[in-house]
Amino acid sequence: MTEPWPDAATPALDGLAGNGIHGLRLVATGLEAWDTGLLTFLTAAVQIARQRDLTVEMDLPDGLQRLIQLAFAVPPKEGAARHARTGNFVSRLGEHVLQLWPGIADFLSFLGDVAISHARLLTARSCMRPQDLLAAMHESGVRALPIISITSLLFGLILAFVGAVQLTQFGAQIYVAGLVGIGMLRVMGAVMVGVVMSGRVGAAHAALIGTMQVNEEVDALATLGLSPTEFLVLPRILALTLMVPLLTLYADIMGILGGFLVAVLMLGLSPAEYINATVQMVPFKHVLIGLAYATVFGVVIGLAGCYQGMRCGRSAQAVGQATTTAVVHSIVGIIVMTAIITIICNILKV
Repeated sequence: MTEPWPDAATPALDGLAGNGIHGLRLVATGLEAWDTGLLTFLTAAVQIARQRDLTVEMDLPDGLQRLIQLAFAVPPKEGAARHARTGNFVSRLGEHVLQLWPGIADFLSFLGDVAISHARLLTARSCMRPQDLLAAMHESGVRALPIISITSLLFGLILAFVGAVQLTQFGAQIYVAGLVGIGMLRVMGAVMVGVVMSGRVGAAHAALIGTMQVNEEVDALATLGLSPTEFLVLPRILALTLMVPLLTLYADIMGILGGFLVAVLMLGLSPAEYINATVQMVPFKHVLIGLAYATVFGVVIGLAGCYQGMRCGRSAQAVGQATTTAVVHSIVGIIVMTAIITIICNILKV
């Protein structure tokens, strides 16, 4: 056979589809040398013959025959083979749309499990351990302080710089205090904390629970009669719900400190002027609104990270995909909830 294997094999494999064929006999007498191309061709021929219920007889060298038998020793796992994408853009878009409802239904089922876990916690019937909650709070709170300090301080500096560019033209440098205070306390402090915690804690939760799925530790918990949702998900969601608002208050202080440094060191304001202006221009209601944002963000981050971890596949690649998806969904959820809460606040005029 002088033609390349793919070109020479195509007519022979197409011929197996004929209706007049009842069996396949593979003969290679006197064959001294062969490579993987021959093995691939013969394996494809045997596979097609078995799909058409044809009888297969082989008179091949021992090594080649053993490799073919080994290729069919274990049936292929359903869904493991890669499939080429077919159809145009509209058909693929339709497939994705049709897949939305099963995903939504699965997420609603997960929300139901989380709600039941909270109800069992309130009635003192939950299997959640207090030490797990404390460990999750330490991971979500204390260990996040350095990165929250840096990002919030720098964001306060940036916000003050941006406001000072315009305000100094009118001699209104004092209003930098109100700009930074309201911006940080009302929404930006919570958003900054939410984004940082999505990448730091949300991804960590997805990776940890996903790895437990790969190692079948989640199945072991269920076998022992322990609810994986109560044991793994509940303490992490509670920890984020409690710690994100506290981190937001800390981020607000660091952001105001950043504006303070710009106002005092670059705009010529005295420390007393900046502090008095902040107190006068920033009502306390902005603190409460910021805490409302932060509480919702904590729930969103916890749900996104734990959901992706609990629905992770059974491979190392699936863990990476779950981690990436958790971060993306957390940030998108934060943006969506920011828009919704902002609209509600505007309607309520607060």
